[in-house]
Amino acid sequence: MSLPAPLTGVVPPLCTPLTPTGAIDVRSLTALVERLVGAGVNALFALGSSGEAAYLDDRARRTVLETVIAAADGRVPVLAGAIDMTTARVLDHAGAAAGLGADAIVATAPFYTRTHPVEVADHFRRLREGAGLPLFAYDIPASVHSKLTSAIILPLAADGTLAGLKDSSGDDGALRRLLVEIRRRELDGAFSVLTGSELDVDGALLAGAHGVVPGLANVDPHGYVRLYRHARAGRWDRAAAEQDRLAALFALTDTGDPALMGGSSSALGGFKAALRLIGVIDCPATAAPQVPLGDAALKAVRHVLEEGGLLP
Repeated sequence: MSLPAPLTGVVPPLCTPLTPTGAIDVRSLTALVERLVGAGVNALFALGSSGEAAYLDDRARRTVLETVIAAADGRVPVLAGAIDMTTARVLDHAGAAAGLGADAIVATAPFYTRTHPVEVADHFRRLREGAGLPLFAYDIPASVHSKLTSAIILPLAADGTLAGLKDSSGDDGALRRLLVEIRRRELDGAFSVLTGSELDVDGALLAGAHGVVPGLANVDPHGYVRLYRHARAGRWDRAAAEQDRLAALFALTDTGDPALMGGSSSALGGFKAALRLIGVIDCPATAAPQVPLGDAALKAVRHVLEEGGLLP
């Protein structure tokens, strides 16, 4: 379907349900898409960090996109992650996504090798030309070791290379300053700034962000849709109350024992355990070599869901 410009609203980065043997669980992924679309989200982002894209081979990535695009059935746009180390490899993923019917591409700066801002800008220009689809830059320096600064983003927004930015940098000050410059240069009518923070959505929207890409929306899409609608209607007290509830719910990402697993294993395991407990997916497995949640963590996830009103 046609991608709105700018893209606004709630754009969940889909989890990727797996079977106990590590295959893509097509039935569960379809059910997750149906739940999110039914909740009123504005678009879907497949194969991002919450989708464990870094752990999936090309065949599995293709299965995910085929499933999500078919399940969305033109009701909302589908953004496809084309995340890889180099321009050539990202172009391969982007071409495959375009061929399957994705509506836009999401890509990071190159990683593993350290790149200069001139090279990062050239990377995005090559992707936009090669993919032939709207392109969103994904700023996640904790994983990519290259911050997408305003000096990189603003010229690419102005010349139409980028349709938007997903900001997962955690740098609220830099985000605020970027939003000020986007408005000053009158780019906010076509360029979309989406925050990747689950915990400060009301603040980002108040500052002028166009929308949000929250992993926690896999678990509680209705909450983020309510938050966004309250904010857009100027009901900031109700938006803040919804944000407070979601901030408490985010505790399910911290249930894993840090002595036994990393933060990513805990967060993704928490999302998937929650989705299993509320009956959306069949199996909470995460991709190897991530460590699965133990029994104590699963009990903690259940308690957080009960406290958040998502389980009786």
